[in-house]
Amino acid sequence: MGLCLLRWQGLWLYSLLLYLATNKSRAISPDGEALLSFRTAVVSSNGVLLQWRPEDPDPCKWRGVKCDEKTKRVIYLSLSGHKLSGSLSSDLGKLGQLKVLALHNNNFYGTIPSDLGNCTLLEAIYLQGNYLSGLIPGELGKLQELKYLDISSNSLSGNIPVSLGKLDKLVNLNVSNNFLVGPIPTDGVLGNFTESSFIGNRGLCGNQINLTCKNDSGGPASSSQSPDSAQNQAGKRKYSGRLLISASATVGALLLVALMCFWGCFLYKKFGKYDSKSFAMDVGRGASIVMFHGDLPYSSKDIIKKLETLTEEHVIGTGGFGQVYKLAMDDGNIFALKRIMKINEGFDRFFERELEILGSIKHRYLVNLRGYCNSPTSKLLIYDFLPGGSLDEALHEDEESHITTIVAGTFGYLAPEYMQSGRATEKTDVYSFGVLVLEVLSGKRPTDAAFIEKGLNIVGWLNFLFTEDRQREICDPQCEGLQTESLDALISVAFQCVSSNPEDRPTMHRVVQLLESEVMTPCPSDFYDSNSD
Repeated sequence: MGLCLLRWQGLWLYSLLLYLATNKSRAISPDGEALLSFRTAVVSSNGVLLQWRPEDPDPCKWRGVKCDEKTKRVIYLSLSGHKLSGSLSSDLGKLGQLKVLALHNNNFYGTIPSDLGNCTLLEAIYLQGNYLSGLIPGELGKLQELKYLDISSNSLSGNIPVSLGKLDKLVNLNVSNNFLVGPIPTDGVLGNFTESSFIGNRGLCGNQINLTCKNDSGGPASSSQSPDSAQNQAGKRKYSGRLLISASATVGALLLVALMCFWGCFLYKKFGKYDSKSFAMDVGRGASIVMFHGDLPYSSKDIIKKLETLTEEHVIGTGGFGQVYKLAMDDGNIFALKRIMKINEGFDRFFERELEILGSIKHRYLVNLRGYCNSPTSKLLIYDFLPGGSLDEALHEDEESHITTIVAGTFGYLAPEYMQSGRATEKTDVYSFGVLVLEVLSGKRPTDAAFIEKGLNIVGWLNFLFTEDRQREICDPQCEGLQTESLDALISVAFQCVSSNPEDRPTMHRVVQLLESEVMTPCPSDFYDSNSD
């Protein structure tokens, strides 16, 4: 009996030791711990990170993760375009063997962790198309193996760190479409990149973008002064010489200011008048008129004659693509004239086709495009004049000021992929429509200061509210009487339209179906009165 008990105890002890040894060998690696910390900071993953579990000791099998076959260290983390929302964990800096970090086209917000500077083997960082804010970490300058750095289309601010110039292997840099300011450093490799790397940052200046930086000191000061001809020169003479130099410099500065004022007045009189005449000169050089619908009771000659009289005093608005003028004909009819400057030689061929499509559509809820004037340098679109004002004025008429310090034009309505490629598709229009729905619901502009202070825009704010199931908070408190079902449906439609992945957005036809089924009564059969297919 005692022998059996001893054998049983020995077997039990052996099993315990084997269990402990097995568990120790299955303990998660430090890289796995860092990835779990990253996952914890992600507040919304749409099930993408379900495989990332603490009880799974091998992170190399997790989605989006690749490891070195020999060392089993994480070398590749790619989770782009998965609608991931949350902040970037500083523990990413513990992935010491990481070579590629690809988290672009998601909904990440917050700052770029400075701890990434510890991942000294990084060769590529792709963080574009998120809502990241704050400064570009200077610690990125430690990544001597870095070849690709794309942090475009975020809300980053501040200066471009000089330390990035130390990245001798950097062959691709993209910091475009942020809120960066100040001079672009020319140190090291930073002097090799062109305008395409920096566009969309209104506060930047430098040789790379052909924009001279302003010198706060007012320019170099004169340093000339008479040398001492003898060491025994009297102190009074030295003082008098310095006083003379000081007085001369002062008088010279005053003369320079006077000359600048005179020159400024001269330029204003000369070129200011030219600017006011430039419209007439442009139209007068071989312009032609194209009419739609055939219902304008004016000859081309009459229209061109009126166009030649337009000046800056007739400007009634400025949009993302040009200025809008008020065109009054002799019989009292008023039209809105939008001037769009030509971009390149292929502009006419594609743009005129778009105008033909727009001109073929007539509808009581759409502003009619009556025709256009084709001038050597621009297109002049002739619309019916709406005295009621613009949609922006209707949405934000209660605001004391329409002045914005962020970005003018269409910024905030543009889809992330358009900001990167410049190529418009139906899905980019769907995104813009979704932003417009959010603007109507919230009563705020897409780049309202309340969003920018949080490092977001209106889309980023909606995504954040969705992660906490607080999406109704985006609605303007003044929206009274709206049924809960309709409100939820509108928010849902907007949320689908502003998806960061274009493939996940519905078509506009589907959007109309959703609105008809959930929000409004179906449109009558004659809703679209179009001559086009």
